Amino acid sequence: MDTLSYKTASINKENADKKWLLVDAEGETLGRMASKVAQLIRGKHKPNFTPHVDCGDNVIVINAEKVSMSGDKWETKTYLRHTGFPGGQRALTAEQLREKRPERIVEMAVKRMLPKNKLGSQLYKNLKVVVGSKHDHEAQKPEKINLESIK
Repeated sequence: MDTLSYKTASINKENADKKWLLVDAEGETLGRMASKVAQLIRGKHKPNFTPHVDCGDNVIVINAEKVSMSGDKWETKTYLRHTGFPGGQRALTAEQLREKRPERIVEMAVKRMLPKNKLGSQLYKNLKVVVGSKHDHEAQKPEKINLESIK
């Protein structure tokens, strides 16, 4: 039989082409930037995307303290946590969290856009968020990416 064989190429951890990307968060809207970073970490921008494999890129986000939010979200948006004790629910506004740990706002926004399973935990380790423009990953030679180029 002279028919062509069409096979779907599925990548695994060994043959995934992982790169290091650099994203500048200065002046970017938090949610829009976080969704694009989550796509990069997941690998959805690659033609050989496989949903059950960590085939995305490692992403470094710099200038996390300069991210913006629309409207009055700095005063009204609250981040909840629980201490584990009865009556132990604690809340911080986005402004208070920015003063305390500005990188945490970006980390939480991206993490909540990743899958809620073991794969999501593995993917979250590919995110590095830094306050300021200096980062410790110069040896990996990250390439700067423009978020406008991502759909």
